[in-house]
Amino acid sequence: MSRLFKITALVPSQSRIRTQRELQNTYFTKLVPYENWFREQQRIQKAGGKIIKVELATGKQGANTGLA
Repeated sequence: MSRLFKITALVPSQSRIRTQRELQNTYFTKLVPYENWFREQQRIQKAGGKIIKVELATGKQGANTGLA
């Protein structure tokens, strides 16, 4: 069983709505395997995002994300 991090992050969305100023932030929560955590962290930060919460999730992927 692999260790999973459940991360909640905030990333500015790339869609341009009317003006450049209306940058919308997108919240997302996803399960990331321990091995991919560093890469995922880099990706979020490169996109100008912020990581809000990191939890240790156990179990199978998709099991505790509300996806049946």
